[in-house]
Amino acid sequence: MENAMEEVKRRLEAELGRIMERLGATEEREPSAGPPWPDAMPGDNVGEDREISFATRSLLVEKAGKVLEALERLRNGEYGICQECGEVIAPRRLRVIPEAATCVRCQDRLDRMARRLEAVWAGVAGEREESFETLSNGG
Repeated sequence: MENAMEEVKRRLEAELGRIMERLGATEEREPSAGPPWPDAMPGDNVGEDREISFATRSLLVEKAGKVLEALERLRNGEYGICQECGEVIAPRRLRVIPEAATCVRCQDRLDRMARRLEAVWAGVAGEREESFETLSNGG
């Protein structure tokens, strides 16, 4: 059992190393934060490139956080236990997603709840826009 946990630890640490390398690479490629280059042409995608770079970095930072949390669970003897229901997470799931904190059933439930919340928030935002338009048009 200890050999298996050491292997998991090595895999998680290797994954964290890869993430950190990718984070470093995204910072090196970051477009200039200042005004566009003097020879920039209309239609250049500097802003779009910045957005993509920011989104990529955000996802990598999130993934690094999950890997660090998995390493902490490993140290505490909680690795492989679903944080929602307390059941054992399937070993196949952990092989594919070693930082997984939930079993498939609980993750599915969490994903469905998140989609419902997004729909509710989209509806609330739509109602606010309609109210604003009504007020703006003197209604």
